[in-house]
Amino acid sequence: MMERREILLSAENVSKNFAFPRSLTQRLTGKPAVAVHALNGVSFDLHRGETLGIVGESGCGKSTLARCLVRLHDCDEGRIMFEGRDVAALKGTERRQFNARVQMIFQDPYSSLNPRMRVRQILAEALGVHKMKPKAQIPARIAELLDLVRLPADAADKYPHEFSGGQRQRIGIARALAVEPEVLVADELVSALDVSVQAQVVNLLLQLQEQLHLTVVFVAHDLRLVRHISHRVAVMYLGKIVELGQTEALFTAPRHPYTKVLLDAAPELDPARRSKTVAVKGELPSPVNLPTGCLFNTRCPHAFNRCFTDRPVLTARDPDHLAACHLTDFGLPFQNELTA
Repeated sequence: MMERREILLSAENVSKNFAFPRSLTQRLTGKPAVAVHALNGVSFDLHRGETLGIVGESGCGKSTLARCLVRLHDCDEGRIMFEGRDVAALKGTERRQFNARVQMIFQDPYSSLNPRMRVRQILAEALGVHKMKPKAQIPARIAELLDLVRLPADAADKYPHEFSGGQRQRIGIARALAVEPEVLVADELVSALDVSVQAQVVNLLLQLQEQLHLTVVFVAHDLRLVRHISHRVAVMYLGKIVELGQTEALFTAPRHPYTKVLLDAAPELDPARRSKTVAVKGELPSPVNLPTGCLFNTRCPHAFNRCFTDRPVLTARDPDHLAACHLTDFGLPFQNELTA
């Protein structure tokens, strides 16, 4: 059983919709605007010092959740809690403190850095806005930050376009670390990088987590990467967490059919182990018009009547391994098939 640690950050039934502009016909007839249901009741706890991996197909709401955690998006329903306080209620100095303590590292290192600013200016801006150091100490702190992310001292006087993608992502990490955060939300940290560079950046993140005692939310679609870096994993489908558990337990004994689908779809390095079986059939439902009942019922080979009427909630048959599946109520009759 997982050691119980302090809950640092949590999501409680978080929902987020993005409405399309109302057409003239909708305005005349009084019909509501059509909306993309990006998040649909997401709940989880993040423990101090852990890495929580968040995985799922493109469009499942991973990045929207990451942006809600750092308040780049406000929740439509539910709330984000930090050290027991609703972050939506934070104002003034408390809001700035939260912004410093919970930092985001963005997916694209090519667009997240101002191309007109030298690295020194980028880091000095972060240090200055949050008043982290007296002006006289800022140059020394910039040198420390560059050393932390394994960049040479002369990098401070260069522009972002003079660096490779991996180096730019290191600059993004240094910018986040400049304000001495407790939580890093890494949104597809290495997906824009060459495979040869991904391991270097991920290993750097692991070293920094141990050295600086960071808590990390690691958003990714690469299951092997998530397995390598995470203590626990949350699997998302159509804006909802469908399984949440300790990493090895989730990978070796999945409790939700969709998790099994993701594991089957993950590419194998060994050609002899590659499967030609289609992992899942059917199209991903539109987030504009969500299925009634279980969100996975249109593609699940185990769906039965209840799956089309009642939406399952995360069930803790094992307190460290939750799944939102009606079949868990009956002791997982498909467990042998899922783990075969």
